[in-house]
Amino acid sequence: MVVIQLPAQRTAQQAERRDWWRSAACQDTDPELFFPVTQYGPGAGETARAKAVCADCPVRRQCLQYALATGQMHGVWGGLTESERQLHLAREQEVTQRPFREPGRSGGRAGGTRARSAGR
Repeated sequence: MVVIQLPAQRTAQQAERRDWWRSAACQDTDPELFFPVTQYGPGAGETARAKAVCADCPVRRQCLQYALATGQMHGVWGGLTESERQLHLAREQEVTQRPFREPGRSGGRAGGTRARSAGR
């Protein structure tokens, strides 16, 4: 079965993806809460409160994806701070750059020993 979308349906889906922020839990929250001056001292409390808002947000994943895709360098986005997003990106790059190995194969011989010839 082939499903064909009408242009109006495609436009509505694109708008829905683009307008995720309209469903964000932070809509009625002071934006400054998400941009503490520092992560330490009083800023640590602000960061914790911002993360608490994000914790129950229905569009948390979209928010984080937006921050990562647009290189947001400051603030709490999708429940992660700047340093947490950088760590997330580093881990993601590490996973994508790992060489592929077949499951169950370590690349060496079992037990790490070399095979001996029968004559020795």
